[in-house]
Amino acid sequence: MSNESARQLKFDQLATAYGMDLYRFAMWLCGDDALAKDLVQETYLRAWKALDKLKDDAAAKGWLLTILRREYARTFERKVPKFTDVDLVVVPEDSELEPDDRAEIDMMRRNILELDSKYREPLLMQVVMGYSCEEISAELGVSKSAVMTQLFRAREQLKSRLQRDGVTGNIHGLF
Repeated sequence: MSNESARQLKFDQLATAYGMDLYRFAMWLCGDDALAKDLVQETYLRAWKALDKLKDDAAAKGWLLTILRREYARTFERKVPKFTDVDLVVVPEDSELEPDDRAEIDMMRRNILELDSKYREPLLMQVVMGYSCEEISAELGVSKSAVMTQLFRAREQLKSRLQRDGVTGNIHGLF
């Protein structure tokens, strides 16, 4: 097998193994299907160009997620905000508002984003990406017990914030 064929095979294996995880993470970050797909494609492009820099295949998932996170941050560097004349803004009628489910998801996302990054990052890595405590520990460079403590505190803070915002249902069911 030629060097180029081996490189292509390695890339194909990474794309197959982690494609859904990348898309799910991108959707969580941006909440937009088209942008999430674009982020995954840009991640693949950058990963292809830098594939020779990946020395440890066990670190591939974290490497790809880091590329995706940086690619998402780049969208804000390139983005020029649109300005809208306040007089032209249409306020929707109550009947046009999104369903309760969407409101709860938005509330959950907002409250997670308000967590300190020390707690937010491990929580997202576990809940959104499915990382184990060991994987989070390796990725963040902290002990497994520290990760477990951060996850516990993140959930407790999130539970408290949601209860403050009036979510009275089964909060643990949201995870």
